[in-house]
Amino acid sequence: MIAEKASPINRLRFLIIQTAWIGDAVLALPMAQELRRRHPEAEIHFLVRKGNESITENHPAIDVVWTWDKKENKYLNLLRLIFRLRKIPFSSIYNCQRYLSSGLLTLFLSAREKVGFDKNPMRFIFSEVVNHTISAAGEKIIHEVERNLSLIGDNFSEKRPRLYPGEKEHDLAQKICGNNKYIVIAPASAWFSKQLPIQSWIAFLKTVPAGLSVFIVGSKDEFAVGETLRQSHPSPQNLCGKLSLLESAAIMKGAVRVFVNDSGALHLASAVNAPVTAVFCSTVPRFGFGPLSDDSVVVETHENLPCRPCGLVGKPFCPQGHFRCGTGISVEALAQTLPHLPG
Repeated sequence: MIAEKASPINRLRFLIIQTAWIGDAVLALPMAQELRRRHPEAEIHFLVRKGNESITENHPAIDVVWTWDKKENKYLNLLRLIFRLRKIPFSSIYNCQRYLSSGLLTLFLSAREKVGFDKNPMRFIFSEVVNHTISAAGEKIIHEVERNLSLIGDNFSEKRPRLYPGEKEHDLAQKICGNNKYIVIAPASAWFSKQLPIQSWIAFLKTVPAGLSVFIVGSKDEFAVGETLRQSHPSPQNLCGKLSLLESAAIMKGAVRVFVNDSGALHLASAVNAPVTAVFCSTVPRFGFGPLSDDSVVVETHENLPCRPCGLVGKPFCPQGHFRCGTGISVEALAQTLPHLPG
């Protein structure tokens, strides 16, 4: 747990559960934002995977943050979490996930109302079950944010998640980036099949105008990818593993454009409304994980591949062995979204 506030026993108290990857946690933030709008005096709890809790810093819609450490002693930590949370009388619990573990967690907690998706194996314990729908080809896209918001009803006011980098994060961004115009590249993703090939990123760097600085962001596990790009071109600075999530968001916020894969970095960019170019390889925007920034462009292959999409969240390898959904993406299409500098 990060923080806790004492409150009257009869106060409205909500718990949002989203312990998957960072992008999933960011896309659950609009639920807290909407609950705060509807119930200004309520106490809103937010449960995330340990490591993702920094996205809630300074967030005016969230009062209490809980974390589940999944890296070591995963199920022992879940049991400990249950014992702590079950002491709290929640008004409503909203389970954004479709996994057995989150269903078991919900089962053992106290709440007047428990709401979750029909695809959760523990759906029978929910007092209200909501359909989890992925848009079919040709249908209107239902964004993941909209799916999450459907757990608390309809007529929601906004669907863009919001992050709140503070003065410390903005000062660091200013120190790193200065007053120069710059772009940000987040070249990696959790799954190989969702990553634009490194050679394509290298080719793209050659199209970046000389007047633009380039900053590469990502986790410490992605440092080697950042180094490959940095060594391929005189301009980039490799910041992978050197920034917190909010620091990365602050740097994205000041960029003239952010270039990302279908990844958590995409949703960080959306949450600060950064101009974004999003690359989709094995996955497709109709799954509902596309960019939400006002200035958003999606780049994908124009080849009609019968194997695409190969899954909802991508795969660690190309099942067909050719990865044409990635290698077939035009570098020129990326370059066309670069800002034009005067002169």
